[in-house]
Amino acid sequence: MASRLHHPQFVAAAKAGFSERTGRRVETRHRLPPGQAAEQRRSRTTADPFLGLWDGEIRPMLEAKPGLRPVTLLEEMQRRHPDHDWDRLRRSLERRVRAWGAKHGADRAVIFRQDHVPGQQGLSDFTDMGALAVSIAGQPFDHRLYHFVLAYSAWEHAEPVLGGESYTALAVGLQNALWSLGGVPREHRSDSLSAAFRNLDDDVRLDQTRRYEAFCAHYGMTPTRNNAGIAHENGSVESQHGHLKRGVEQALLLRGGIDFASLEDYRAWVADFIGRRNARRGKMVRLECAALGKLPTRRATDYDEATVFVTSSSGFVLRKVFYTVPSRLIGFRLRVRLYDDRLECFLGDNSPLLTLRRGRGHGAGRHGHVIDYRHVIHSLRCKPMALLNLVYRDALFPRPAYRQAWERLLAAGDARAACKTVVALLALAHERGCEAELAAALAEQMCDEPAIGTPSRFTVDLTALRARFAAIPGTLPDIVVHLPPVASYDALLPFMGAAA
Repeated sequence: MASRLHHPQFVAAAKAGFSERTGRRVETRHRLPPGQAAEQRRSRTTADPFLGLWDGEIRPMLEAKPGLRPVTLLEEMQRRHPDHDWDRLRRSLERRVRAWGAKHGADRAVIFRQDHVPGQQGLSDFTDMGALAVSIAGQPFDHRLYHFVLAYSAWEHAEPVLGGESYTALAVGLQNALWSLGGVPREHRSDSLSAAFRNLDDDVRLDQTRRYEAFCAHYGMTPTRNNAGIAHENGSVESQHGHLKRGVEQALLLRGGIDFASLEDYRAWVADFIGRRNARRGKMVRLECAALGKLPTRRATDYDEATVFVTSSSGFVLRKVFYTVPSRLIGFRLRVRLYDDRLECFLGDNSPLLTLRRGRGHGAGRHGHVIDYRHVIHSLRCKPMALLNLVYRDALFPRPAYRQAWERLLAAGDARAACKTVVALLALAHERGCEAELAAALAEQMCDEPAIGTPSRFTVDLTALRARFAAIPGTLPDIVVHLPPVASYDALLPFMGAAA
C-alpha cells in the first residue's frame, strides 16, 4: 500500500511480489493476503459447546487412553449428559480431538521412502480377486493372483492361483516371473509366509523354510522378509495390488463379461493384460534388465512330492482329496508331483503316466473329489445301480446337463431305470468322444420339459442318441501311383560316374 501511493497498481503489485490481480483485491479489501502480515484472529461469536466438558471430562479420558476415537467419546458423553444435543457436535468434537492429537498425541509410525537401485529387489505377494466375481464356464472362480514386482521399474508378473498361499504357488509363480523377465534380481522380498506355513507341523514348516532358502540360492537371490503384520514394509508390491485390481476390473468392463470358457483362456487374458501394462514401462524395464543377474541353466524344483497307493476303488487319497486313475493301476504305488493347479503321476522313477487336475478339500473334514468318469465307466456299466449311492456321484458328471438329466430321471420315480440310462449316456459320451455334443442335446431336450418338482415324464431315447452320434464309417481314398518307366533311370548313369 505504501508503493501504491507513488506508483500505478501493476508496479506496486510487482514491488510487493504478487500479481496485479492480487494487488487489486488487496486494495479493494484493504487487507494483506495470508503470509504478508499476521491477520488478527476472529473472536468467537457463539458460546463454546464443550465449555467445562472438554477440560473436565473429555481431555482426561484422552490423556488416559490416547487411542479413543471421537465417536467413542461422543457416545460416552451422550450417556453421561443426555440433555445435550451431541449429534450436531460430532464434527466439532472430531476437529477438537484431532487438534489435541497434533499437540499432545502419541508418536506415529513413520514411512521411510526408499531410493531403489536397478536390479536390486524383486517382491512377491498374493492378492485376493474374489470381489471381481470372475467365473469359468459359468461357475464362480474363487482365486488369488500371485503378483511379482521389480521395485525399480515396476515390471510385474501375475498369474491365477487356485489354492491358498503356499510354498508351491510361490515357487511356481516366482520361477515363471523370472524366466519371463529373463534375469534375476539380487534380492527377493516377501512377507512372513505365515499363510503358506499355516497348519503345518514343526518338521514340515522347517522343511519348507529350507526349500525356500535353497530355491533362492539356486537363483543367486538373497531371501528377505518383512515383519509380520507390517504390510507397508512390502509397499512396492502392496501398493501395486490396488492398481492391478482396478486395472483388471476396468479391462473386464471393456471386455464385456467376466465369464471365461476355460482356465487357460483366463490365464492367457491375464498374461496379455500384464504384458500391455509392462509395455508402458519399457524405458525403465530396459534399464533394470541391464542390471539383472543371469538365469541358471535349469529351473529349480517347484513342486511337492508324495507316494500314493491306488486302491480297489481305482483311485487314491492325497491331502483329503480322492482322485481316480485308470483301473489298470490298481495295486500300484505312484509317485506324485503336486503343483498348484495339477498333479503329475509317475510309475517308478521316470515313467510319466498322466496329469490330473488338482482338487481341494472341503471344510468340516469333508473330502474333495476329482473324478474322471472315463476311468470307471467300464466297471460302472456292469454295476449301474452303484451310481445311486455312489460317494462321489455328483463329481462323476462331467457337465451340468448330465447331472440335471440324472435328477429329472430320478424324480420320475424309477431309480433303476435312471441309473441304467445315465450310465449308458456316460458310456456313449466316452465311446463316441461326444461329451460336449451329447450334453448340448440333453440340455435342448430338457428345455421343453417342466421344471424339477412338477409331474414329469422325462425320458431319454438312447436308441436315437446312439444313432445320432454313431461313428461315421471311414472310407479309404483311391490313390493312383504313376510309376516312371525303368528305362528313364538310364539317363542318370553319366552323372553318377562324374560324381564318383
